[in-house]
Amino acid sequence: MKSNIGELRRLNDAELQKQLDDLYEEQFNLRFQDASGQVPDQNRFKVVRRQIARIKTLQRERELAGVSVKKGGA
Repeated sequence: MKSNIGELRRLNDAELQKQLDDLYEEQFNLRFQDASGQVPDQNRFKVVRRQIARIKTLQRERELAGVSVKKGGA
C-alpha cells in the first residue's frame, strides 16, 4: 500500500477507491481479530484509520477542485 501523501496523489481516482476499499476490508478484519484476541499489532488500527482519512481527504480535494464556486455578491 502507498503510505505517504505524495505517492497517493499520483494515483488516479479508481486506484484511490480500490485502496480505500482494501483499507476498509482490513479494518473490518482487524475488528474481528480484536474481538477474538488475535490482533498481532494494535498500532495497525491507528495506521489504517489514518490512511483512510488521507485517501478521503484527497478524494474531497479532487471533488472541490472540479467544482468552481463563485463567491461574492451579484
